[in-house]
Amino acid sequence: MPISPDVRERARGFLPARVEIRYIFPASWNESSFFVFAVTDAAVTVLVNRLLSRTRPKSIWGVFPRNVRIGPVETHLIPTFHFGGHTFEVDDEYVSVINACDAELQGAASLPPDPLPDL
Repeated sequence: MPISPDVRERARGFLPARVEIRYIFPASWNESSFFVFAVTDAAVTVLVNRLLSRTRPKSIWGVFPRNVRIGPVETHLIPTFHFGGHTFEVDDEYVSVINACDAELQGAASLPPDPLPDL
């Protein structure tokens, strides 16, 4: 399920003023610790949610420079990625979001060729 506008607004409250969220996705660390990753042009901000909540960020867990890769995502039974010294789990639908975040760091070289370049 996509991140709701309410969660986006709550996450925006932890970011500097007038910063655009480029990517946002939830992840978990264990069965009771839930996080929201908010990626902007300048940073990857990881917000920790209230206990047992997936939608209510309560504080900043860490801020990382934007040039840090979030993936790769290991897609075994449960997709996982290693970030900030921890292993996070993510729902299948957010794997493409993480891949897009990382592809953006590599610029145009990482994008597939345009199948219809003449249009």
